[in-house]
Amino acid sequence: MLLKGNEIARYLARPDPSRPGLLIYGQDAMRVAMKRAEAIKALVGEKADEEMRLTRMSGGGLKKDPAQLIDAVREVGFFPGPRVVLVDDAPDTAADAVRAALEGWRAGDAVIVVAAGALAKSSALRKLFEAHGQAVCAPVYDDPPGEEEIARWLTEAGLREVPRDAMRELMVLARALDPGDLRQTIEKIGLYKHADPDPLTPEEIALLAPATIEADLDELLHAVAERDQAAFGVLMRRIDAQGLSPVTICIGALRHFRTLYLAAVDPAGPAVALARARPPVFGPRRDRMARQAQGWGAGPLEEAVSDLLETDLTLRSSTKAPQMPLVERALLRLAMRRR
Repeated sequence: MLLKGNEIARYLARPDPSRPGLLIYGQDAMRVAMKRAEAIKALVGEKADEEMRLTRMSGGGLKKDPAQLIDAVREVGFFPGPRVVLVDDAPDTAADAVRAALEGWRAGDAVIVVAAGALAKSSALRKLFEAHGQAVCAPVYDDPPGEEEIARWLTEAGLREVPRDAMRELMVLARALDPGDLRQTIEKIGLYKHADPDPLTPEEIALLAPATIEADLDELLHAVAERDQAAFGVLMRRIDAQGLSPVTICIGALRHFRTLYLAAVDPAGPAVALARARPPVFGPRRDRMARQAQGWGAGPLEEAVSDLLETDLTLRSSTKAPQMPLVERALLRLAMRRR
């Protein structure tokens, strides 16, 4: 069974212990490790290692000795409670051993959790779990955590009073940080707010969030191109506090909107144009920028590039006007432009 969309995070937070196997795979090893740990904790609890209810083995050795997986799955534990056998870094060559273990699985056996890197559609492991009637296949993408997942992390950290403006700040932060860093930040905020009955504020989040200048600038430019005025205000304040040069912001905006313009005028379409750009744009970022190019169109993008060029020239001239407000107003005009 293949999970999709929001089903993935929801299932990995509370996996079904009556299902024999779970495959977790993805390009980002850190994200896969996080989801794997979360699923195992939900299946067997925090003391599984101490109580010898968690068996770990490398997937690389299963081709030579496939019986070790079947033996581990059927093994009777010394301590009572559910058990898990983790097959880590599983290559496609482990598919036959995993298939044999799934076919012989019975109620009361250990749940088989298989963790792997990026798997192609033709992967034997993927085909095995996707076609299996009871086993579950959970791909882990590089997309940022959603609001539902962040809300669950907040609850686990003891944070229950989170107003909409604070959640909006966390959603912006989720696009700038890796999931592991975001979760650590939320745990740090939970310690900071321990025994504090007041609701969480955006200022407290900004105080405790790590500095992510490059990621913040990238998200700022996405917010401008998507006309997200609420996110623009939050990100602009953060970048201003980090001391990033107005000229650097303007150059980044010029590069972003010039790329969108070239994508919009390409006869092959924005997605193809972005894939063959220099440097090329791939994955979710390509899809996002393709939507931006389609939403603006060639004419408005040409005007946006012209406005940014004029702002850049003004910044480099002998004007005595404050530079950061010049850049902020130029970007805000773009973010407020009608669709």
